[in-house]
Amino acid sequence: MKIIRNIPAYAFNRGCVMSIGNFDGIHLGHQSIVKRVISMSQAQNIPSVITTFEPHPHEFFTPDSADRLMGLREKCIALKQFPVDYLFLMRFDQNLANTSADEFIKTFLLNGLNVKALIVGDDFRFGKKRQGDYDLLNKYAGINNFELENTNTLKIDNQRISSTRIRQLLRKHEFERAEELLGRPYFISGRVRHGDKRGRQLGFPTLNIRLNKNRTLLTGVFAVEIHGLGETRKAVANIGYRPTVHGHIPQLEAHVFDFNEQCYGRQIKVLLRKKLRDEKHFESIELLTRQIDHDVHQAREHFNIQPYSNECLNI
Repeated sequence: MKIIRNIPAYAFNRGCVMSIGNFDGIHLGHQSIVKRVISMSQAQNIPSVITTFEPHPHEFFTPDSADRLMGLREKCIALKQFPVDYLFLMRFDQNLANTSADEFIKTFLLNGLNVKALIVGDDFRFGKKRQGDYDLLNKYAGINNFELENTNTLKIDNQRISSTRIRQLLRKHEFERAEELLGRPYFISGRVRHGDKRGRQLGFPTLNIRLNKNRTLLTGVFAVEIHGLGETRKAVANIGYRPTVHGHIPQLEAHVFDFNEQCYGRQIKVLLRKKLRDEKHFESIELLTRQIDHDVHQAREHFNIQPYSNECLNI
């Protein structure tokens, strides 16, 4: 999958099969659309293109929100599981927000990407004030001779699969149910960075991932699994701002059980399995240390791992 941020000069001379949307979560509904795009592109022997917006439009209009299921990195990871030819990242800024629905179709879909077939979700809206819809696309499809498909809503247990529904499940800590709708476990990914070494000083060294300010959909302490360290590792992780030490930047800090390798710079995926408690402020470092020890015990019990042996790892 090739990632493009500007419409290529060659503009897909033979055309392309495309879908466009936020694709937040790449859940089972999104996956059905992606598979349909790939199938049609292979049948017509032209490229498959998934077009999405970065930043997320909701982020643009409400910059202090924390509503994304996944960041750009996670979206790319999820889409690379499918043989998509191109991922087009359309920058969502004030100019795009002010573009009328008609101009959006003419500039990007027709003149820019030379769309020959377009697949959209049944709730897709676009253009200034979300005035564009399927009916308008259908009008242009007839005039400009491109195929248009409106996908049916995918349901499980008679409930619509949507990013909103998955957010609700995650906030209620129903991770297994969210996994059913996503088609995979919910995860956060990032590169292991140097931290302030405070966890090591307390006897609980951590792997640290700095989170985007809008990647704090969930906060608290969780039992997690970590991929990217060889075999799957079990850990306890804090997600949030670390109020006891007056943190200002959201971070994920994971204390990995029975692990003592250096792994700075390594890309990892953190799968949330169970919420243990909310993030909270402690009056002293001693109280915080006692609570971390209890969190470790809880997470080990959840994973049915031998009791914590009070070892100090050198990560």
